[in-house]
Amino acid sequence: MLRNDIDSWGAPAKLFHWLMAALIFAQIALGLSAVSWRVSPTKLDLFVWHKSIGMLILALLALRLLWRLSNRAPELPAEMAAWERMGAHASHFLLYALMIALPLTGWVISSASNVPFKIFWTIPLPAITAPDKAVSDLFATIHGWLVTLLALVLVAHIGAALRHHYVKRDTVLSRMLPWGTS
Repeated sequence: MLRNDIDSWGAPAKLFHWLMAALIFAQIALGLSAVSWRVSPTKLDLFVWHKSIGMLILALLALRLLWRLSNRAPELPAEMAAWERMGAHASHFLLYALMIALPLTGWVISSASNVPFKIFWTIPLPAITAPDKAVSDLFATIHGWLVTLLALVLVAHIGAALRHHYVKRDTVLSRMLPWGTS
């Protein structure tokens, strides 16, 4: 099924979801590794991978949002309480906001640090701010806090999906799984 319907997500929505989920988990691992690695060529490579995947996530997010705007989301189960519906909408909004904010704050850090960068060692990314150590330090702090918030929202998102599947026994998780719709 290509398009979303009232009961399930279509194949493109599922592909965006799982591809971006994998990239986000890779980002967290790469970012933590890059920050803690000793100064070396490997550290620089880890940062290039981290920044490149961040820009890839931002580009995929633009495509995902276009797809999402042209396809209505499946209905939430009728038996979901109002607070669950509100929580689902809030967590999805936060996930989208963080998928925008994290690459942008990373881009500011790189620009303000005056570190030239090429996406996947190929495509030059222009600076979006002048070199400024104070700006770089401020945005590095913001970036770190946003990663922490992302981790918390991911725990809530995954926990809610598992609760729907194993406790409530509804279709919220199964309709997003790549191999089934119910």
